Amino acid sequence: MARLEDRTRHVIINVGGIKYRIPWTTLENCPLTRLGKLKSCNNYDEIMDICDDYDVSCNEFFFDRNPCAFRTIMTFLTAGKLRLLREMCALSFQEELVYWGIEEEHLEWCCKKRLRQKEEEAAEARLYEREMLIRETPQCAFQDNSRSGLCMRKLRDMVENPHSGIPGKIFACISVSFVAITAVSLCISTMPDIREEEDRKRKLEGKSIYRDNSPGKKCYDIFVLETVCVAWFSFEFLLRSIQAESKCAFLKTPLNIIDILAILPFYISLIVDSVSAKNSSSKPSSGVGNKYLERAGLVLRFLRALRILYVMRLARHSLGLQTLGLTVRRCTREFGLLVLFLCVAMALFSPLVFLAESELGAKQEFTSVPTSYWWAVISMTTVGYGDMVPRSIPGQVVALSSILSGILLMAFPVTSIFHTFSRSYIELKEQQQRAASRQLHQLE
Repeated sequence: MARLEDRTRHVIINVGGIKYRIPWTTLENCPLTRLGKLKSCNNYDEIMDICDDYDVSCNEFFFDRNPCAFRTIMTFLTAGKLRLLREMCALSFQEELVYWGIEEEHLEWCCKKRLRQKEEEAAEARLYEREMLIRETPQCAFQDNSRSGLCMRKLRDMVENPHSGIPGKIFACISVSFVAITAVSLCISTMPDIREEEDRKRKLEGKSIYRDNSPGKKCYDIFVLETVCVAWFSFEFLLRSIQAESKCAFLKTPLNIIDILAILPFYISLIVDSVSAKNSSSKPSSGVGNKYLERAGLVLRFLRALRILYVMRLARHSLGLQTLGLTVRRCTREFGLLVLFLCVAMALFSPLVFLAESELGAKQEFTSVPTSYWWAVISMTTVGYGDMVPRSIPGQVVALSSILSGILLMAFPVTSIFHTFSRSYIELKEQQQRAASRQLHQLE
């Protein structure tokens, strides 16, 4: 009778070899959980739907689950506190919560934040693994076993995966070399003598400036160099588009969008240059024609400045740039806090320095509060160009306060961004190592 009375009051739960003697009243408080459903079981089949095994003689229920996680769940059932174990994987603990029928809302806020962070990292890792798997599998325009399909798969490995072999490495080195050449030519084209030759070129109407002894020989050499680089980038973009299975998905890729924005300005500038040359030859002395030439020259200079986007192509081959992009995507909230802190401090110190300087008669530099915003920004970021300097003692006190506040306010979000960058770099490096080992295993 005593044993029967004990079975009606308590239940024995065996999880991973560890036994727990739990009162039935404790399970009645959580009727929607897996353990709470044991109370409503009427036969053996219903019990086996909930647990893995059942001993009738001892009234013992067996569960083949993680005992460490169940210890935390027992603490929640008895004390109402649900916390995430430090030594246990957050995602595995989430699976245990789903199995036992306990909602994640019962977790403490710090543990819930850690769980959400791990979920985001796992989602990004799955996305990266899927992209790597898509790159490794032959999803090109021709997937058959014919000669054309084999050539397309080799072409895809060469242009998309530099680690696929010697052709891929050579192709990547050539691409990086052309990017470097483009960056150098862009810097050279901004030199004063080159700019003077471009101005003289616009003034010459109907004359060839590309002779050896003409004043535009340097401009012509830079133009030829730029044409060769753009031809290579266009050829590379054409190869990537040919081997792509879905052309729409190919055009929506961020790196391919950058390629389009970097290549198109060259062809647009050729069209604008030819149209402006025709208009200048037809109306050489017209004032409207001169204004049109000035506007066309402005458009050309703007389009040529877009060539700097070629540098972003290095993200295809640089782990550091990929880590930077992943960090920016993960730290949008931290960047928002950084901008918010800067705006609040700028709105606070700009009126103070304006009042401090205007009351003492030093109005030469701080003429208004909006003009003081620039001073507040360069002071809080500790740049200090020196174009606006407070002269009075109260103004210098405000400047010291803004500098110290800027150092502290910018240090708070930057610390979190730095840790995110380090974690993202380690993750990408490990994923690349796993992908390389998997590819080596496939080759073997």
